[in-house]
Amino acid sequence: MLVVKNINVFYGVINAVKDISFEVNEGEIVTLIGANGAGKSTILKTVSGMIRPASGFIEFLGSDITSVESFKLVKRGLAHVPEGRRIFLNLTVQENLDMGGYIQSSSEVKALQQSVYERFPRLRERRNQIAGTLSGGEQQMLAIGRALMGRPKLMMLDEPSMGLAPILVDQIFEIIKELNKAGTTILLVEQNARMALTIANRGYVLETGRIVLSDTAKNLLVDDSVKQAYLGG
Repeated sequence: MLVVKNINVFYGVINAVKDISFEVNEGEIVTLIGANGAGKSTILKTVSGMIRPASGFIEFLGSDITSVESFKLVKRGLAHVPEGRRIFLNLTVQENLDMGGYIQSSSEVKALQQSVYERFPRLRERRNQIAGTLSGGEQQMLAIGRALMGRPKLMMLDEPSMGLAPILVDQIFEIIKELNKAGTTILLVEQNARMALTIANRGYVLETGRIVLSDTAKNLLVDDSVKQAYLGG
C-alpha cells in the first residue's frame, strides 16, 4: 500500500531523515518507534506532502506521490492525524468534522458524521461545543474523527497518546485497533513503544534519522536492545 524508498529530508543543512526505506501493507498496523528527534514525525510529514524529500520516492496505492500536494493525498485516501491533534480550537466539534469532510458531498458528510458519532458517542454529546474546551482525550477523538471524514485507506497517527491520562491512553489504543479491524491501515508514531508494539503487526526502530532495526512487533517486544532503550529494560 505504502512504499517509502531511500528518502532524505533536510532542515537547512541538517540531514534529519537519512536514506529511509520502509513499507506498509494493506490491513497492517505498522509502528515507528524511537527517541525524540529520531525523525519519526518528519517521516509522516514527508509522506503526507507537508515536507518535500531531497531525494528518494514515496509510492501510495501504486502511484508515485513524492511531489503530490497534501490536499490531493486526502482525496486519494491518505489521512494524517498530527502530533498535538491540531484541531480547529475555535470551531465546534461538528464544524471540525465538516472541515474534515470538505472533499465529500453534503449528503456524504452527514452520513460520515453519523458514523463518527456512533464510534465516538462523547463527540455527539459535545457536537455544539467549542473544540478548544474539550478534554485532551476528547480532542484526540475529534482529531481521529475528523480524519475519518475523508474515508481514509491509510491513517497515519503521530503521538496519539501524548498528554493523556493512562486510562485514556488505553481507550485511544483500543480505538486504533477497532479502526484497523474495520479496514483502515495504520501507520503509527508513538513514544509509548510498549503499547505501540502490543497492537502493531510490525515495527521499525529509528535512531538519529536512520532505521536501525525492523521486525515483527512480537519480536521487537522481546529484543534486548529494544527492551533496554525503549521498554524500560
